Amino acid sequence: MKKSLLTITFIAVVVFAFASSKGNSENGGKSSEATSIPAVSSVSISGKVIDFNSGESLAGVEVAIVGSTQKVHTDFDGNFTIENVKPGSYNLIASFISYNKSFIEKLNVDKSGQPLKIKLQSEN
Repeated sequence: MKKSLLTITFIAVVVFAFASSKGNSENGGKSSEATSIPAVSSVSISGKVIDFNSGESLAGVEVAIVGSTQKVHTDFDGNFTIENVKPGSYNLIASFISYNKSFIEKLNVDKSGQPLKIKLQSEN
C-alpha cells in the first residue's frame, strides 16, 4: 500500500512538473502570469548645500522632493544625491534647523544630471 501511494505521488509530481514546463514553452519560455515590462529609466538629483553668507558646506540638511517620500540628508561635505527619480519636473525643499527653508520650483530632471547648488540663509 505504501509503495503504491509513493508511486502515485511520484507520477503526480512528474506530470505536474511536465505540465508547468510545457505551458512555459508554449509562451516562449515565459509563464502566462509574467509579462514583459520595459525597464523605466531613472536618474538622480544631486548637489551641494551651503551657507548663504559664509559659503561653508552644511551637513545634515534635509533635501526632499515635494509631494513624495523621497528625501535625503547631506553628508559631512554638504553633498546629497536622491536616487531613482523618473525624468520630469519636480519641486524640492531644503530645510535645516535655524535656517530658512529653500524651495527649488519646477526643476527639470533629465539624464544630464547637472548638480545643484542650494544656498540656505540663517534665520538671524
